Amino acid sequence: MANALDFTFDSIDGGTLSLKDFKGSPILVINTASRCGFTSQLRGMQKLHETYQDQGLVVLAVPSNDFNQELSSELEVKEFCDLNYSTTMPMTSITRIKGAQAHPFFKWAREKTGYVPRWNFNKILINGNGDIVASFGSSARPSGRKITSAIEALLNEKL
Repeated sequence: MANALDFTFDSIDGGTLSLKDFKGSPILVINTASRCGFTSQLRGMQKLHETYQDQGLVVLAVPSNDFNQELSSELEVKEFCDLNYSTTMPMTSITRIKGAQAHPFFKWAREKTGYVPRWNFNKILINGNGDIVASFGSSARPSGRKITSAIEALLNEKL
């Protein structure tokens, strides 16, 4: 795979999410879990989505149980996120993010940059061409200055 735009994910709503559909837009990919100490970051993710979606940002939530903190079904995850955080951002089905069974996107990220999610709510920022431009750990808040500055720089490149 040449870049991130070559990957697809199963959508939590059914069907497929193709990153190719987001070509030209920055994408912030975040592995999530409903029962993690960082779960409140879903609020910040939703805020990012609402603030920057009209400028082209895509915030992609990737629920994962790789750290044993996700609910057991897509329906439970979707209901939890909707009820507690009013999420409207795109979300994948429950996805493996590390190890031999990792989704091909995460294997590609590891091969390209050495990036491996160390915990829930790790973040990968991809530019509009599908290249990884930054990664952030769990403690980096989605609406914090470190991440919003990187996103705004990418959005300004589009102008």
